[in-house]
Amino acid sequence: MGALFRSEEMALCQLFIQPEAAYSSVSMLGELGIVQFRDLNANVNMFLRKYVGEVRRCDELERKLRYIEAAVRENGIALPDPQVVPKAPNPREIIDLEANLEKTENEIVQLSQNAVNLKSNFVELQELRHVLEKAQVFLTEEYCLFPAAPFVFQQEESDSSRALIGGDDRGRLGFIAGVIQRERVPGFERMLWRVSRGNVFLRQAELDELIEDPATGNKFHKTVFVVFFQGENLKARVKKVCAGFHASTYHCPSSAAERKEKLAQIRTQLEDLNMVLNQTQDHRHRVLLSVGKEVTKWMVMVRKTKAIYHTLNMFNMDVTKKCQIGECWVPYADLGLVRDALADGGKAVGSSIQSFVNIIETAENPPTFIRTNKFTAGFQALVDAYAVTSYREVNPALYTIVTFPFLFAVMFGDLGHGLIVTLFAAYLCIWEKKLSQVKGGGEIWTIFFGGRYIILMMGVFSIYTGLIYNDVFSLSMNIFGSSWNATRIAHDPIIDSSRHVTMDPATEDYAQAPYVMGLDPVWQTATNKIIFLNSFKMKISIIIGVVHMVFGVMMSLINHVQNRKYISIITEFVPQMLFLLLLFGYMAVMMLMKWILYWPTQDPSEFKSSPTCAPSVLITFINMMLFGDNPEAFTCDPYMFPDQKSVQRILVLAALACIPVMLLGKPIAILLTRRKPKYDVRSRSNGDAVQGIELQSAEVLAEEAQEVLGAPQDGGHDEHDDEPFSEIMVHQCIHTVEYVLSTVSHTASYLRLWALSLAHAQLSDVLWSMIFRKGIMAGQSEHDDGSVGSMVLGGVFIYLAFGIWTFFTVSVLVLMEGLSAFLHTLRLHWVEFMSKFYVGAGYAFQPFAFNNILEPSAEDD
Repeated sequence: MGALFRSEEMALCQLFIQPEAAYSSVSMLGELGIVQFRDLNANVNMFLRKYVGEVRRCDELERKLRYIEAAVRENGIALPDPQVVPKAPNPREIIDLEANLEKTENEIVQLSQNAVNLKSNFVELQELRHVLEKAQVFLTEEYCLFPAAPFVFQQEESDSSRALIGGDDRGRLGFIAGVIQRERVPGFERMLWRVSRGNVFLRQAELDELIEDPATGNKFHKTVFVVFFQGENLKARVKKVCAGFHASTYHCPSSAAERKEKLAQIRTQLEDLNMVLNQTQDHRHRVLLSVGKEVTKWMVMVRKTKAIYHTLNMFNMDVTKKCQIGECWVPYADLGLVRDALADGGKAVGSSIQSFVNIIETAENPPTFIRTNKFTAGFQALVDAYAVTSYREVNPALYTIVTFPFLFAVMFGDLGHGLIVTLFAAYLCIWEKKLSQVKGGGEIWTIFFGGRYIILMMGVFSIYTGLIYNDVFSLSMNIFGSSWNATRIAHDPIIDSSRHVTMDPATEDYAQAPYVMGLDPVWQTATNKIIFLNSFKMKISIIIGVVHMVFGVMMSLINHVQNRKYISIITEFVPQMLFLLLLFGYMAVMMLMKWILYWPTQDPSEFKSSPTCAPSVLITFINMMLFGDNPEAFTCDPYMFPDQKSVQRILVLAALACIPVMLLGKPIAILLTRRKPKYDVRSRSNGDAVQGIELQSAEVLAEEAQEVLGAPQDGGHDEHDDEPFSEIMVHQCIHTVEYVLSTVSHTASYLRLWALSLAHAQLSDVLWSMIFRKGIMAGQSEHDDGSVGSMVLGGVFIYLAFGIWTFFTVSVLVLMEGLSAFLHTLRLHWVEFMSKFYVGAGYAFQPFAFNNILEPSAEDD
């Protein structure tokens, strides 16, 4: 947990790498994922950098791989993930891969084109077969209609076989046959009617078989048509209409014998072509199947290579053109790994000159890097969703691991509901390896799975608070017995006839001993249960809120010490802590004193220490702030202890005295120390990017890094050095007013713990009493009849009531109420807790890591 307390110490380093070892060294660093490179060529156009040619080659390889992947997926072949993620290939392997991809792409393109051509021929023959079959029917029917007519049907392409009756053209009747998509037939028919003015005759027949488009693979319903016309003019018009509606026209012989002969030839050709087409598809499937096993592996290799060259474009060359220099942020703890990676990169290519690391000083703010694991990553994500932690600032995620599920459980406390949440989260955690491979689950699934450990902790804490509240689906458990006895209830007929009784701990019914753990189960039947729980939970919420805020202010002390802002400790932390404790800390103490000093009793001599004489904490606090007196009651003391009024006035005056200290203390300190000489940052590096290079030992580098990272700061005032005094005063005034007002509003905000807890308990009680309990009573009433039918009907009532109750319990109480409690808990952490110390002005550490680069490929899959 030490790494989670605050961000890692970061060092700005220069990497001096030989050109021949640059590729392998950056590849080693990418596998480690511990280095964030800086772009030293930010002012250089991307197209003018050294390795732009290699990046373009990788882009072309990615294009080819995407084409191959699309062809493989189109053929219904699954792309298996590589069992071992391949490392980045060396430049020679990239050349071989490029040649292999070129060959594979050309082969797939050729096979695809051949398949399209064969499909086109097959579709044309298929349509021609349908045309010949339907035209035989159409032409036979027309001849039967006019058996004595001197008409000779002429196919518009068969000009050599024209037969004219009477030596003129007036008796010739021609026709055009073809195929058109079914949805275009109505428009096609209307257009023929208009262009011919009703002088054409159209016959059509729908095809039951779907016709496939060779180019797209989509299947369409089509219709065979035959258009009869007379004259060359109408023939030209019909052709134009057919072309406009993308209708396919085919040659159809006029003679029935020729049509039958041609139909037989078409059927033979279709059988032969279908065989060739199947063989072509089988060969293409085998090629794609062999390629599909390597596509994912090749994509990983190409993306790694592209990332390496893109990173190398951030490097600079030294003046001698014999060394490449890069700058990067590195966690101080990982400097040894970086040196080892550079050494391994040099050995991989046989470089004779060793690469080295040079730590340099900088005034730039380092990135924030916090090491997490699968358990702490979810809690860190909650904090980062608000703002990224500043460099070396106290990280709230460490304490959120406990406080977040605890505050959630205070509002959601129910053992039964907590058990449901725990079982769901346990399922996600136990089977996380299998469930992590689920793709396409949606955004909601991603959120639930990513926060599985948060949900698990919330469920466990809800079970604990459910035990404290003694609440299981709005019922109580009698585990340790009860501190109350039923003697008076058993002998009192009025009380015995009622289902509820008013609990008074001052009577002899109470054993005057606290319950073993949590709430006594007898309170479940008490008429004053709501009054008791309302007072208890409201006071607990305020106490928890004050403790939480005090802890947040204490975290600011750690930040001040870390940043060496000792003036801020005196002028900010001390008055803020005193202001919070003197007012609201005192109010929490009064609540505890009221529980301790005023105990239920029936002894008249101890009447002043009974709850009847206990002063109201709220009224006392209001009178304290207004410098008023508590109202005196009959024979009761208005205050809890002697001289309480004087103590309260001293506390209020001391709290008010803290406000001018917060307002004026820091500005005056800055004004007095503004002329103090600043810390002189001198370079103690091994050289720079444009000057000479001086090698130093690893021990010297380590000592230098420690000096750089532990360099003293100027008391925390350097951020205001360039600001005028008036702006500093305005900023401090806003900060002071915000803290004073927020202290009041944030304390009241913690009352949401009380409100949501009562609302959740009451809603659970309503669902039990109005649904499940009535279903059980209805089932029992049917069961009392004794007949088999009544017993079955009673069981059905109970079964239906249980189903309805379960549905509303899971959907409303667990999901909706759980989401509401989660959001309120998130607000308490972001606003009430973190505002006391959290700055969140950092930027995340984004290392050069192949794992991050390869994540988009998984999303694409």
